[in-house]
Amino acid sequence: MGGSAQRVAGAAEVVDALDAATQAIAGLQGVEEVLQVIVDQVRPLVGAEYAALGILGRGDYIERFITSGIDAETRARIGGPPHGRGFLGLIISENRSIRIRDIATDPRRYGFPEHHPVMHSFLGVPVTVKGRSIGNLYLTNKAGADEFSEDDQHLVETFALHAGIAIENARLHEEIQRLAIVDERERIGKDLHDGIIQSLYAVGLSLEDVPELAHEDPDEAERRVERAIDSLHLTIRDIRNFIFGLRPELLSATSLVAGLAAIAEEFRHNSMIDLELDVSDAATAAEPDAEATAHLLGLVNEALSNVARHSGATRVVVAVTATADGSLEVGIRDNGRGFDPATVTGGFGHHGLANMRSRIATIGATMGIASDSSGTSIEVHLPANRSAGAVVGADGSPTP
Repeated sequence: MGGSAQRVAGAAEVVDALDAATQAIAGLQGVEEVLQVIVDQVRPLVGAEYAALGILGRGDYIERFITSGIDAETRARIGGPPHGRGFLGLIISENRSIRIRDIATDPRRYGFPEHHPVMHSFLGVPVTVKGRSIGNLYLTNKAGADEFSEDDQHLVETFALHAGIAIENARLHEEIQRLAIVDERERIGKDLHDGIIQSLYAVGLSLEDVPELAHEDPDEAERRVERAIDSLHLTIRDIRNFIFGLRPELLSATSLVAGLAAIAEEFRHNSMIDLELDVSDAATAAEPDAEATAHLLGLVNEALSNVARHSGATRVVVAVTATADGSLEVGIRDNGRGFDPATVTGGFGHHGLANMRSRIATIGATMGIASDSSGTSIEVHLPANRSAGAVVGADGSPTP
């Protein structure tokens, strides 16, 4: 009975440890924190005095080295991480687990640096990503036994699998961030070229023959310079509005209402356009999830940036209401010159509209756009139970 209870308790500890590792990965913690959780959880489960996890960098040297059971002072005396020779290199190169009764007497040992703790029984398993060994998780000095068991090995291999998932998640996140930066650079470059750079180029052309006109037609030269100054003032305004559209910190608010208030304040500060923010009490109560909130704030930010840069409007209203079933309605309406939603020409901006369409599709909402010479109206509907989104044109028909 006592042995059965002990096995049940041991199984519960394993489940709790695996759950802690899984939650660390799912919680998008930093990879160092996740790996530390894994090493700290597995060491007591197999009764090891020491545990360590080494991950190779791009130059085949150990980039990350996480330890458990060794105090900070001892680790500092040991020096830098191991180079991955001896058993550690063997685990990685052969991509297999190794159990040894006493590494101190094994002929394959590489040796320990000065001040390193004495170690005997050894269990090392590879950490793999997509079948390729990228590091190792190893434990030493089994308590109450001469060597680690096969059950210990299976358990450590499970935790090594979690370590591989954490590393892959971190690398995918880094790649996504890199691609996002590349895409954003491309978008910024195109927007700058289509608007601000072209305006500056036109100003430069208009001033090329001013030196000659100063002698031949001083009045025309003066008019050219005055028009150039006016154009530069407008370009400066466009640059300010463009910078407003690049302010990601405005989208990091904890709620939709707080985020909209921050965006509205920034817009009023950087443009001469009157903005009214109208949020109903029902909309305040119907707070969407974090993903939907981020994309809705991004969409409103993009729409207002286009209003400021292209519409010629003097007034814009951002209104948010909620229906009885918890769906949200977000409207952005201006009194500008309008554009043709079907051809995406005129002043709205192709890339801005494409970004908005992408956001809508991501959160399973719908978007209607109506525009004429009296202004533009963008209406977004976020259903309480959302799935796939669509964009519709001025006549209500879906647009690709």
